[in-house]
Amino acid sequence: MDEMVVLLIPLLGTTLGAAMVFFMKDNINAKIEKTLLGFAAGVMIAASVWSLLIPAIDMSKEQGRIAWLPAAVGFMLGILFLLLIDSIVPHLHLDSDKPEGVKSKFSKTTMMMFAVTIHNIPEGMAVGVAYAGAIMGHSKLSLTAAVALSIGIAIQNFPEGAIISMPLKGQGMSKMRAFKCGFLSGVVEPIGAFITILLTSKIIVILPYLLAFAAGAMIYVVIEELIPESQSGEHTNIGTIGAAIGFVLMMVLDVALG
Repeated sequence: MDEMVVLLIPLLGTTLGAAMVFFMKDNINAKIEKTLLGFAAGVMIAASVWSLLIPAIDMSKEQGRIAWLPAAVGFMLGILFLLLIDSIVPHLHLDSDKPEGVKSKFSKTTMMMFAVTIHNIPEGMAVGVAYAGAIMGHSKLSLTAAVALSIGIAIQNFPEGAIISMPLKGQGMSKMRAFKCGFLSGVVEPIGAFITILLTSKIIVILPYLLAFAAGAMIYVVIEELIPESQSGEHTNIGTIGAAIGFVLMMVLDVALG
């Protein structure tokens, strides 16, 4: 499969989700939104384990290293990287009126887009590093596994695209502009994936670290954003159910296609 097609699959999910703004009259129901957020969390957790951490550990064994060391170091660096970005970049989470990051004069819409963009950075890295390992012919990373990861992220990007575009429309933004904002929030993924491929192809030895780095960054997003938002407001287990479904779906995709 062509390299750019693999890298653009996740963006397709975001684009289709953002396009829901043209077909849905009202904002997403709160329970549905929590289900979708939980689903996204489940997909990202499973992808972090099966598509990134386990290959990183197996790869380290093959290279004669301490199996857990690159995975542990890379994972923590990924957490710290997202923590740093989260602390610096001004952004505003959905259903929140308190911006995070450094003080700025950016509009509310811009900061909401920044929040989703931060979320999408590790997903792009994950696809990029998985694909890089596949094209380098590493036994622990096949092209089908990279495609499975892209498809899994695209599936969870679909609701995310809708979750960003629908509230913007509800705040009075035109449908086309809300769609563009949803689409642009996902553009960082193929860009991040391509940069990661270039970096990995130059320094093959760091591949296990980059796999774990992407996993750490994804888990940061899950813990910092997706799980709290899926459990906010009135108590319900719907977000947990969504997470379970997302986890199983991504696990099946990785094992069946990988």
